[in-house]
Amino acid sequence: MPTLIETPAWQALEAHHAKIKDAHLRELFAEDKNRAAKFTAEGAGLLLDYSKNRITEETLAFLIDLAKERKIAERRDAMFAGEKINVSENRAVLHVALRAPRGEVIETDGHDVVPDVHAVLDRMAAFADKVRSGEWKGHTGKRIKNVINIGIGGSYLGPEMAYLALRPYSDRDMTFRFVSNVDGACFDEATRDLDPEETLFVISSKTFTTLETMTTPRPRAPGPWTRSGPKDAVAKHFVAVSTNTEGVEKFGIDTANMFAFWDWVGGRYSMDSAIGLSTMIAIGPDNFRDLLAGFHEMDEHFRTAPPEKNLPMLMGLLTVWYNNFFGAQTLAVLPYSEHMKRFPAYLQQLQMESNGKHVDLAAAHVNYQTGPIIWGEPGTDGQHSFYQLIHQGTKLIPCDLIGFLTPLRPLGRHHDLLMANLFAQAEALAFGKTAAEPPSSPPAQTPYRVTEGNRPTNMILAERLDPKTLGRLVALYEHSVFTQGAVWDIDSFDQWGVELGKVLANRIIPELEAKDPPKLTHDSSTNALIERYRKHKLS
Repeated sequence: MPTLIETPAWQALEAHHAKIKDAHLRELFAEDKNRAAKFTAEGAGLLLDYSKNRITEETLAFLIDLAKERKIAERRDAMFAGEKINVSENRAVLHVALRAPRGEVIETDGHDVVPDVHAVLDRMAAFADKVRSGEWKGHTGKRIKNVINIGIGGSYLGPEMAYLALRPYSDRDMTFRFVSNVDGACFDEATRDLDPEETLFVISSKTFTTLETMTTPRPRAPGPWTRSGPKDAVAKHFVAVSTNTEGVEKFGIDTANMFAFWDWVGGRYSMDSAIGLSTMIAIGPDNFRDLLAGFHEMDEHFRTAPPEKNLPMLMGLLTVWYNNFFGAQTLAVLPYSEHMKRFPAYLQQLQMESNGKHVDLAAAHVNYQTGPIIWGEPGTDGQHSFYQLIHQGTKLIPCDLIGFLTPLRPLGRHHDLLMANLFAQAEALAFGKTAAEPPSSPPAQTPYRVTEGNRPTNMILAERLDPKTLGRLVALYEHSVFTQGAVWDIDSFDQWGVELGKVLANRIIPELEAKDPPKLTHDSSTNALIERYRKHKLS
């Protein structure tokens, strides 16, 4: 059976790339006055202008042929149908069920999971309303004013990103903090100025065995931040989000205060499950339902739109185009919104944990590049930081630029200036500046001022950043990641590479804590580092 790079569609793209790889966006726009209209698509409340990519209509046709050859539509439909497309773990992949409306049927193993999802959402909403209204009180009768979300990976990145993005919709009389790092400083900084009697901990862990999450808060934590108090105190200040009832009980949390999710939800796809409990408490159940509605709108767009109008599919195919044919190793995600400052970090896990794989679905080692490195910061901060390298550096860095037409906080001319910078950066990246263009400069400076352009961008525009729009954007990238993984024939829904470090850490922990010198059997470097740490600790 031919590998990906031996297939007809891939070979056709390679031949096509050889012909157009040096074409400049200046030429492509000059040759076609309707280019912007041809390469703009809309769906689920988002506009995607991908005209400033190094493509032609022929390129798009070849990419769509690749999508058909790789059976992306069939794999997408298998996911929505509840088939076990996570082959290494023999699991269904049903994050789309987390935002399915009541009454929709999505089955796996003959069981409709949608009623289960809504049962948990209803419990979450009832609990969130109690906390927000003050009906739920701490064990001394004080109202809960602080919520600490403790989790790692998707159990942290999703809730924190969503809270910051939707902070204008949150209850401003409450404080929300997010703890992930096993470094004690993270927990200390999150709690040092809070009253324990007014604080609720949401412990979020799919397995309830994750080292970072299970380490804080522990009975040996300083001061009142402990779960070793009276049982009624623990019940009023700790709730759990997990699939592991036994682990929750062992931890000491009343399972009546446990909110479940399922093994068909990957951590990086879980922000719209019970993992989003802290988000729901912050913005309220109605806004959380709008968030879910936005997810579902993009799900339906991905499921029904033809490839040439399908936003996630187009973005996924363009990522493959640059990653595999131009050798671009990274993708910059640059939201022009301060509220979206954690969105690139969220996408790092979504993309890199999903598609950072070196074997295909048949467990054969791939002979092509898979997932790119995702990074970014909000504009306009990045313009005075790393944009210089994107504009004049020697590396090709495709960029996704994200903007919102209506500001959440109108303040003088600020939004006009923000959007002017957004549009200007896309224009400058595409077209650059030649030596002949004004403003004139001393001849000796001319080579330094020339900007080559031909740097590709996607422009994503939404009307405003609200819960529904955030759901649409997250689902847009989820399905783009799916599209890439389907092309590369990899399992985008496992993460075995993460496990090795955890296993080795659990082996080293007792060696660091042992009273007597342990017998070390690691490599010479690791042994020396452990001995250095122990010597310092015991001195």
